[in-house]
Amino acid sequence: MLSEFDIIRSFFTRSAPATVLGVGDDAALIRPAPGMELAISTDMLVSGRHFFEDVDAYKLGHKSLAVNLSDMAAMGAHPRWATLSLALPESMARKDESWLRAFADGFFALAHAHRVDLIGGDTTNGPLNICVTIIGEAPEGKALRRSGARPGDDIWVSGCLGDAALALAYRKKKIMLESGSVEALEVEVLMDALEMPTPRVDLGQRLIGLAHSAIDISDGLLADLGHILECSRVAAVVRIDQIRRSAVMKKHFSHPLAIEWLLAGGDDYELCFTVPSSERTKVELLSREEGVPLTCIGSIEEGEGLVVLDSSGRTVATEVKGYDHFRA
Repeated sequence: MLSEFDIIRSFFTRSAPATVLGVGDDAALIRPAPGMELAISTDMLVSGRHFFEDVDAYKLGHKSLAVNLSDMAAMGAHPRWATLSLALPESMARKDESWLRAFADGFFALAHAHRVDLIGGDTTNGPLNICVTIIGEAPEGKALRRSGARPGDDIWVSGCLGDAALALAYRKKKIMLESGSVEALEVEVLMDALEMPTPRVDLGQRLIGLAHSAIDISDGLLADLGHILECSRVAAVVRIDQIRRSAVMKKHFSHPLAIEWLLAGGDDYELCFTVPSSERTKVELLSREEGVPLTCIGSIEEGEGLVVLDSSGRTVATEVKGYDHFRA
């Protein structure tokens, strides 16, 4: 049976070139670059709540870091260091080294892609639970916040929304899609959206000095845009027909739950940000340079509240606001 220290030494001790002192001591030592502020975020993934027990271990390792990288992207921060704490069932520590290896490979593949050092954490016995804390850097006084949106700003969203929510509905077998069974290629696209999200780290950094506010879409567009509106004390109008959808989502958009998936499904890990309408050309150029679709979906207004309009300009009822861990 693997001990706690066997697990740490065998699977999670890697070189940490950007760190003064990494894994192996009572605490890590890091040195921020001059003129930078630290951005810190923590996310927890719990088996049965945030992922299915039979999820591919490599993909779970990827997602456990990706959700934190998405928080860095929303702040315009450069991610540099992370800690990882794992609660592992005894069966995994006893015999399932292949699961640990695959999980570590998925985690470190994404970490290396973004030059993030794993500098510590904890390992214990218990129901499968993953907690990552990430530390990044942003230029002093320049980090993107939720509180900067202003009347006259355009509301932009990266990528497509709703695929992860559709994947979850399919995976839970809670729905029968009206157009018939989901094809194998569609399932692959949907499950990648749910299990292998792409954090928009480079995009976030390039939004510094351009965007007035930003947030990552983790709990659903309405909920997360609502945080911007609350913190900035402004209102918004969103046009649902302007929200980019994948080919799979378009195919199944006649389903009664499709609008909920699009607006409030969660797990998108795209960026929602506001930019002065006078800067639309710059955002369009940024989209081309980054190779990431950026779509203007509405505008920031004076007042309070969020109004969603359909293609005819009629108000769309939006009773469901987004994911809530204590109501789901």
